[in-house]
Amino acid sequence: MACLGLIAAGPVAAWAFPVPVFPEPSGSFAVGTRVMQWTDPNRPETFTADPDDRRTVVVQLWYPAQKSPAGAQRAQYLGRTEQEARTVSDALASAVGLPGFLVDGVLQARTHAVFNAPVAGGGERFPVVLFSPGAGGVRTQNTAWAEELASHGYVVAALDHLYDSAAVVLDDGRTIRAATASTGDRDADEELAAGWTAVRAADLGFVLTQLEGLDRGAIAAPLVGSDPSTGRDPLAGRLDTGRAVVTGHSMGGAAALQAARQDPRFAAVIDLDGYPHGPASRPSTSRCSHSPRPSPRAPTRDTCPASLRPSHPTPRRATGSPSPAPPTSPSWTARCTCRQCPRSSAPWAAPGAPRRRRNHARLPGRHAAARARRPGRRAVGIRQPQRPPPGRPPLTGRAATGPPSGAALDLCPSLRCFRQARARGLGRNRHFSPVAVG
Repeated sequence: MACLGLIAAGPVAAWAFPVPVFPEPSGSFAVGTRVMQWTDPNRPETFTADPDDRRTVVVQLWYPAQKSPAGAQRAQYLGRTEQEARTVSDALASAVGLPGFLVDGVLQARTHAVFNAPVAGGGERFPVVLFSPGAGGVRTQNTAWAEELASHGYVVAALDHLYDSAAVVLDDGRTIRAATASTGDRDADEELAAGWTAVRAADLGFVLTQLEGLDRGAIAAPLVGSDPSTGRDPLAGRLDTGRAVVTGHSMGGAAALQAARQDPRFAAVIDLDGYPHGPASRPSTSRCSHSPRPSPRAPTRDTCPASLRPSHPTPRRATGSPSPAPPTSPSWTARCTCRQCPRSSAPWAAPGAPRRRRNHARLPGRHAAARARRPGRRAVGIRQPQRPPPGRPPLTGRAATGPPSGAALDLCPSLRCFRQARARGLGRNRHFSPVAVG
């Protein structure tokens, strides 16, 4: 009966788990691929007790290549050889509790890349994208995505993190299986995840260093694909490591965030469904992201932590503290409307005070200024006098909309709005809105 069950399960498995078919890359380049194994002599392997063991990573590269002949053998999915692909496939099936024969179709899958294909001609340099898979994942898990990027002129380097990936076959034939597992305790798992993420982030930085050496020709060329006349690696001089992006999925995304936070060589980071672990989850205390151009996703006064706000000479009242006492005379200010500056939030006002402001930036500059100067009309964007905090250091000036003589200009010092306002008039500067507070 058991044999009959296995025989009957074969067609069911073929129907439920067919051979994967990869989408055709849409770019103008053909795609080549190769696998590298690098050891960091400066980092000990923390997953083993051997003090002489050093951290090793296996990296698969997808790169723009020349067109291969029609009969060229395309790269196998999940491994360089059928045996390696079966080892990785069985490890992935075992991780999710499936018998290995159910995923036999994966072993027959072929990608669109060609192993050790000649690098595309033309001499242009290709930006670099590093990828870290999820916990228990493998370097080839996003093969279709990597081939798509390579066809558009990027070099993608996907990592296998030893003792974290499901199974990694080394050059000497050894197979390293995953040694990471949940303990069931939330606090303990968070601490473990932070440590694993730190190791992955260091792996990503090390691989970028190796790619820089590969571009300089400082790393020995492989036996296959190297230039026979010079002995240089075919990718030497073709990697634009000055434009490097780090990406990752799940725990790999958390590692990408931490790597980008620690290593300024990464110009951008993409986190695919990854929850931050470790230091990457804490905001940087260096400075708040600030730009003169407003952005809906930029931090505002309500969301930007106090430690990240730009330092202004004017003291600010903490949220929830008592309202300051009313001054003897109102003061007038011109406030920056850039939403990335904490000063773009509502100015000092007593509870229940009116909060009216019109968007004068939608009107032509001269027309807006003229409307503000018309007799009998309140200036566009001017608020009724409200209560400023005591001890506000005034900056002597005069708004273009004509507030009282001796008015104070309360400006964000990190922007250039003041100069633009003086040169063009407040009505023509979209980053300024004349606001009266008292």
